[in-house]
Amino acid sequence: MRLIISGGGTGGHIYPALAIIEDLLKQEPDSEILYVGSERGLEGGIVKKQGLKFIALEIQGFKRSLSLDNFKTVALFLKSVKKSKQIIKDFKPDVVIGTGGYVSGAVVYAAARMKVPTLIHEQNSVVGLTNKFLSRFVDKIGVGFEAAKSQFPADKVEFVGNPRAQQVANMHSDFKWSNIGLADNKQTVLIFGGSQGAPKINSAVVDAINKFSQRDYQVVFVTGQKRYDGIMQQLDKVQLANNVKVLPYIDNMPSVLPRVDLIVGRSGATSIAEITALGIPAILIPSPYVTADHQTKNTMSLVDNHAALMIKEDELNGESLLKNIDRLMHDDDERNQMAEHSKQMGVVDSADRVLNLARSIHK
Repeated sequence: MRLIISGGGTGGHIYPALAIIEDLLKQEPDSEILYVGSERGLEGGIVKKQGLKFIALEIQGFKRSLSLDNFKTVALFLKSVKKSKQIIKDFKPDVVIGTGGYVSGAVVYAAARMKVPTLIHEQNSVVGLTNKFLSRFVDKIGVGFEAAKSQFPADKVEFVGNPRAQQVANMHSDFKWSNIGLADNKQTVLIFGGSQGAPKINSAVVDAINKFSQRDYQVVFVTGQKRYDGIMQQLDKVQLANNVKVLPYIDNMPSVLPRVDLIVGRSGATSIAEITALGIPAILIPSPYVTADHQTKNTMSLVDNHAALMIKEDELNGESLLKNIDRLMHDDDERNQMAEHSKQMGVVDSADRVLNLARSIHK
């Protein structure tokens, strides 16, 4: 297959695209793949490390308030559509797939106008602006949450899960907690607010950390790179017990997750795909700062299936965090049931489903 794939801005759009590419190369090793991203997003560095062909477009998103900058946004979009048409003409793809972000809007729109088969993937339960726009032009739409189906044309949309789930489910892990100075035979909680860290989550953990030091389970607290020094200053006079480890970041997260007994963190689409692929019990704290409060809706899909607990950010503090973690870590039955329900939600053939959808429109 000759595939152009585009997704940019955040890891939530990039990692599903990489999972699709990985699966395609397993199935059809002679495939030709071109990744089209933005100059500003994270994708340039991430994709190039994979050794993939990469072209960057200059594009930006709309400001939600009235702004003269939006005129520039329109101009850059039109320029990117024109450049995308030339890229498509030169590469001659069988299919073009968009996984979200503004850059995919230009690329997929250009392909659709050129009558090239097109497919988009929506990771979240609330549809993003780019995919809402593209839904009128594309051939097929894959969604990661059942709740997103009703927001798209019924004759185009299909539930496929998140391709990241298949990638994580198939990863081999030889990670041990002793690698970071903890015990391998103790149940372990991972608290992780995302790569940048989450100030409210970090604050709650700092408030509870003395109590965690008294527990019979282990706690791995990941602060986020740029917040680590500040957190360590706050903990300067705190004597951490051997069962608590504070880290700035974990760069091999998929290899660590199979060793986790309970995860506490945000509820982005990629995180939920990883959690459910492995069947990890979760306490989710949705970010209130995302478009259309989509993390709360993502979270509720797990809560409604008894696969996670939710703490709203305005109810989060050291006491509520400790209470909910203690509840699950002291009740093996509830935690095991939660793990089973989570596993049932995981779509561990999601990348296969996306590729099957792509092949169905490949003329």
